[in-house]
Formats: sequence, structure tokens, C-alpha cells
Amino acid sequence: MGLTKTEIFTREQNQLATLLKAIAHPARIAILQQIIAANACICGELVEELGLAQATISQHLKELKNAGIIQGTIEGVKVCYCIEPKMWALLESLLGSFLGSYKNPESCC
Repeated sequence: MGLTKTEIFTREQNQLATLLKAIAHPARIAILQQIIAANACICGELVEELGLAQATISQHLKELKNAGIIQGTIEGVKVCYCIEPKMWALLESLLGSFLGSYKNPESCC
């Protein structure tokens, strides 16, 4: 039986690709920026802040939560979301290592 495509890559390559795929939408970037700017859990303010439909925001929150980038807690009838600190630190580390690996050569092409 052949290898799946992900098996030929390192764990770090797969993790970074998964995390980047989860944030690779402008609405998700905006959601993360709102959560970070609030510096607290956000419960229902995203619809008003971003001007997107509740269903759209819910779908983007689901993607971010499935990737582990955010976490949600139930407070009454609302789900409140915040950054998941360990996964955020992992994303920062993986992306920083990846971007930092490029050393601008004296000559190229």
C-alpha cells in the first residue's frame, strides 16, 4: 500500500500546513484579530464587529476551533471563544522557524 501524501512530510510541516490552512481566509484573520484585540473571550460581538452573517461566523469559528487555534466555553446560551495559548505558541514557533529559515543570499536568479 502506498504512502498518503502527508506521510512523506515531517510532523512540523504537516502541523504548519494544517494551521495555516485554518487561518487562510480573511474572515478568520479578522476573527482572530478581534479576539486578540479584546484580550478576553468573545461571546457574541463578532457579528456586529465584522458585519458577516451569524452562520458564516459560526462556520469560520468551527474551522478555527477544529484546528485548535481557538477554544470555546459555554456560558448560558452563548459560546465564548478565546485564543488557545498552547496552539498559538506552536503556530508562532513553527511559522517563526519557517520564515526565519530564509537567509537572503547575496545573489539569486
